[in-house]
Amino acid sequence: MTDDGIRLLTIGELARNTGLTVRTIRYWSDEGVLPPVARSAAGYRLYDAESVARLELIRTLRELGLGLGDVHRVLAGEATVAQVAAAHVAALDAQIRSLRVTRAVLSTVARRGSTAEEMTLMNKLARLSAAERRRIMEEFVEETFHGLDTADPVIRERMRAMAVDLPDDPTPEQVDAWVELAELLQDPEFRARMREVAEFNAADRGHESPAGASLWFARRLIQLAARARERGIEPGTPEAGEVLRDLLGDADPVAVLERLESAANDRIARYRELLSLAKGQGTLPAHREEFAWVVAALRGLSAR
Repeated sequence: MTDDGIRLLTIGELARNTGLTVRTIRYWSDEGVLPPVARSAAGYRLYDAESVARLELIRTLRELGLGLGDVHRVLAGEATVAQVAAAHVAALDAQIRSLRVTRAVLSTVARRGSTAEEMTLMNKLARLSAAERRRIMEEFVEETFHGLDTADPVIRERMRAMAVDLPDDPTPEQVDAWVELAELLQDPEFRARMREVAEFNAADRGHESPAGASLWFARRLIQLAARARERGIEPGTPEAGEVLRDLLGDADPVAVLERLESAANDRIARYRELLSLAKGQGTLPAHREEFAWVVAALRGLSAR
């Protein structure tokens, strides 16, 4: 008890009053965030009622994950609780983002049965910055269209604008899609296939096709093929030939078939799906059935 009659508490009494262990209180005292107000004749540390309130604040801040350095700053009046909390929220947000990426990578590793080398690559791809992701996409587009001055500028710019900007808190599905997409974009075989599609497009544009004609043709193909499938028209039948005439007009069916066989590829369809998934747009329809129907119909026509 002090000279003015205020009762002081030992560490043991403080521990019983707060439910904390003597070891924890002694550690915080040693670190300077809970200094004793006095010492007993035997040298034991003593604390008052204000120390109890201070101890409760320390416990709350520690339970919220703040380090002793931040706790000391608050108690010393160097920073407010609000300021420290805001800084801690930012740190937690960064940690949560990192954990989301880690979870997505580990989920992919488990699903694929990946080797250690594959896991390392996936982790590296998943943690690329936004600028690095854009660079990968821009290099892919540049290689696809390099030297093809007659390629449809609408398609070129549409692909260039498809840079994948993952949000600060991507879902595991978005990170997973980006990892697969990045691997696909850097696959020489896939790049060669996309280059082939771009060369066909450039050849078409060389015959005075207007900008955006390729996109218009694709939409028209999907529309007519979907209607034909709904009506139960089988490829290779006379009815299918009528649908093709409506779609192709005066175009050479053999040339169109060659281009569609190049573009209507499962990996190209997967590329479009991954872009949608990584952007958080869900799985947009790739219209594989419609393209396959037209390809089958053209093959049936050429076989006659």
